[in-house]
Order: sequence, then C-alpha cells, then structure tokens
Amino acid sequence: MERIKVGGIMQSDGRAVVKVMSCPDRADIAGLVLGALGDRNVNIEFLVQSFDLDGFSNYTLCIDRKDLESTIEVLEALKPSIEAKVISYNPNVAVVSVFGPHFREKPKISGVMFSALATVGINSIAISTSISSVSCVVDAGDVEAAVDALNEAFEAPHQVKKRAESY
Repeated sequence: MERIKVGGIMQSDGRAVVKVMSCPDRADIAGLVLGALGDRNVNIEFLVQSFDLDGFSNYTLCIDRKDLESTIEVLEALKPSIEAKVISYNPNVAVVSVFGPHFREKPKISGVMFSALATVGINSIAISTSISSVSCVVDAGDVEAAVDALNEAFEAPHQVKKRAESY
C-alpha cells in the first residue's frame, strides 16, 4: 500500500493529561476553566470536550507536566462552582501528531494513523483533530513505538521527527 504524504510527525514529551468529568452542560464552564488556567499561565496544548450518555460535559486537557500541580489546584478550587464530579490526571503522557498540509483532501489520514498505532498495541488516551493535524495522547512509555509506527505508515519529509520537551 502506498504511504500517504504528510508534512511531518511530531511528538511532545513531558506532558500530563487532566480530565474534568461529569459537569452539567452549561455555557460558562469552558470559559471558567480555561480562563482560570490562563490566569495561572497554564498553556493548554490539547483540549477535547465530550458529553456522556447522561448529558454531562467532560473536558480532557493536555498540559506541560511542570504545570500539573497548579492545574490541579485551580481545578479543585473550581470544582464546586462548575459542579464537576471528578478531577483526574495522568502525569506521564506524550502527544503524537501527524500534521499537514491539506488534510481536507486526505480523508484517510486518521484511519491510517490509528490503525498504525493499533498494530503496535498503542491505545490513545484522547484524540483531537484540526484542519491540518491529527493528534493523540499516549502513555509516555509508548511514544517511541508510536512515532516509529507513524513513520512506517506515512511518508514524511526526511522522516521528520520533532521533539517538543518540557522547559
């Protein structure tokens, strides 16, 4: 099978994933959470909002591991006002991404990406897409195998492999 050409493959190490679970579906919650984290200079690298079968909102945020303690402090302080049932986290994750250009014209990228990860036994913790990238959070111990699998599945210029580490 011919490999799909992409702009590159990137990994971001030294990340933590935080989940704010089972909040009521209210218009103000995302602004409250993201505003409070921004006030503490926490950069959100990855954000997914979803809804469960009972209509509650769930937020998954990926941040630099160095910001985990302050993020948990902020979220625990907000928990009563946003009526979240659970704040959970995993301090040892990484983000792997396949990036563009022109993903709009390449509908197979997501399927190829997650099939490649599955062939090496990697399950994603969270998935996010944009017009020019597909990203997923994986356990930190799986990041090298994930990048190797993606380099096998896609044709990237010079087998691009960029690292974005914690400062």
